[in-house]
Amino acid sequence: MLLALALDTLGEPPARLHPVVWMGHYLKWARQQWRGSTPSLQLSEGTLTWVLGAGISAAVGGQVRGLPWFVQGILLKPLLARQALFDAVREVHLALAGDDLPEARRLLSWHLVSRDTAELSAAEVAGAAIESLAENLSDSLIAPLLAYRVGGLRLAALYRYANTADALWGYRTPELEWAGKPAARVDDLLNLAPARLTALCALVVAGQPQAWRIWWRDRYATTSPNAGHPMSAFAGALGIRLDKRGVYTLNTAGRSPCAADLPRAVQLAERTFALALLMLLFQRQRCA
Repeated sequence: MLLALALDTLGEPPARLHPVVWMGHYLKWARQQWRGSTPSLQLSEGTLTWVLGAGISAAVGGQVRGLPWFVQGILLKPLLARQALFDAVREVHLALAGDDLPEARRLLSWHLVSRDTAELSAAEVAGAAIESLAENLSDSLIAPLLAYRVGGLRLAALYRYANTADALWGYRTPELEWAGKPAARVDDLLNLAPARLTALCALVVAGQPQAWRIWWRDRYATTSPNAGHPMSAFAGALGIRLDKRGVYTLNTAGRSPCAADLPRAVQLAERTFALALLMLLFQRQRCA
């Protein structure tokens, strides 16, 4: 795990060698094969194509079980996204701090969120970046490391595939409402523990009693059963209000976020991850 994190500071491997890119190619190809015209057929197609991709991902991950630790570290690295996540938030901060709202909106949309950012205010851009940081700290970093600690590269690869499938298929649109449901539900299940671990670590390192109260009150305010945990913990720890128009509001009594909150959020994320990593390393040693 430590080797993978050290390699992560060097950036991402080329797209042609990146396993998550391969997963994305498969998921896009599979979606093009769907022909179902009824909910039951769409659900069946989504389930079968998801299972096929999951089986391939887990099988490939399982093939490296007996390889030396340093090879496993090299192969684990592409399943993490620490440096890319933190750098993306820092880029949004630089744009906001320079009063370049159009560029901040573009960077937010390019790196961090799937929603339309064209009409977002500066406060909404800052808030969305912090929400994405909190959620992806769990999804893109703590969750794959937890999966690796529990089940090696087989489970880590399966988790990354499931999370990528949810990102591409897990939307409530006419085309994906039924076909994407298996991907969304499995991702919800696999993120139950990581999301709560992320929130717990954020609350511990923040050391603020009010943050615990806000997390407890708002943790299920989002449509996702998991995203609200780290997001509400960050909202409480930073003393800010996080909201998505017409969908949810976290820490309603908090102030509107601003550009200066983004470095604070990154610092909180770094400390949160450090604590989570220590816990995972300690558990690894106990089980060795």
